[in-house]
Amino acid sequence: MTAPRWDTAGCYAVADGVHRIPLPMPGDGLRAINVYALDTPDGLALIDGGWNVPGALEQLQAALSSIGRGVNEIHDVFVTHIHRDHYTLAVEMRRRFGTRVHLGESEAPGLAAVRQLGSNVPVDSLRELHRAGAPQLAAVAAELTRAEPFDASGWAPPDQWIEPGEIRIGSRRLLAIATPGHTKGHLVFHDEEAGLLFAGDHVLPTITPSIGFELGDWDLPLVRFLDSLTMLLERPDARLLPAHGAPGDSVHTRIRELLQHHTGRFSTIMSVVASMPGATAYQVAQRLEWTRRDVALDRLDGFNQMIAVCETLAHLDALVESGRLSVRRRRGVERFEVCSPGAESQRSVDPASRWFSAIPDRAAMARR
Repeated sequence: MTAPRWDTAGCYAVADGVHRIPLPMPGDGLRAINVYALDTPDGLALIDGGWNVPGALEQLQAALSSIGRGVNEIHDVFVTHIHRDHYTLAVEMRRRFGTRVHLGESEAPGLAAVRQLGSNVPVDSLRELHRAGAPQLAAVAAELTRAEPFDASGWAPPDQWIEPGEIRIGSRRLLAIATPGHTKGHLVFHDEEAGLLFAGDHVLPTITPSIGFELGDWDLPLVRFLDSLTMLLERPDARLLPAHGAPGDSVHTRIRELLQHHTGRFSTIMSVVASMPGATAYQVAQRLEWTRRDVALDRLDGFNQMIAVCETLAHLDALVESGRLSVRRRRGVERFEVCSPGAESQRSVDPASRWFSAIPDRAAMARR
């Protein structure tokens, strides 16, 4: 019998007392979000809440009914990060059932920014698109997101801001671990005794998480992300329980794959910049291949083109910080070049440097 696709509605046991429940993400390429229901002496707790879209709460209720439980038994939701597909249904459950909502403390500025903005327009990503030399794409992305409905009530503050550290859920001990990169305040929850990692969007099984897609200042999010991945390699391995995609047997195996992907991306980007000095991030992104199907940038929809260009810019910023590339800015647009031999040694050693051991010699590249 063929196993159902990971996003098929239902309630799937993944460990003793833990069930995975896919909930809908209409119109989104991710297709679904996994929330995880944990048995407790007082009812149920959830890891991540889901997106408050029509039918989502009913789908959650139907899934829980299949194991003799109900949404009204959910007493707490622990949210990995502030994106709407993780947070807004938790707030709706609180409104209807009194469910307590918990969110990482470092997501407070992002939540405040969303509430102040009052729309889905990713204004800071649009700012980065202008820096990347892609004003037309910024206009497209602004129009796409401006047309989406925005419900301010879904962005009410949580009941508790979580600090990294131990969380007790019944007899279960979870460790909330700060893993910035996808967002500044992203958390994962590690159940070391059961060998489970509730990974949110930090480690995904088949795609690379978007980097720094949030409101707020751009602060080398890719370096933060890679640091967070490596930090998890220092912890005991665990089963991967992601927010999008099927569970996996080893967090460490997938992390090594992600690190290898980004190392390869750094090398490719260095080669592209060496071949076209003065390139913008948008021009570099046009020379790269995207998704598992290796398609050109212009084959993506406007929203995913925005994500791709911002990810390219994150790589370029890290390469500048490490001294591999130089950047010059004119009229708000940045252009990148490979540093001349010896220029790197004039910069202080920075945290990003350790990611570039696999990049070819820059002097040789500059001579090509």
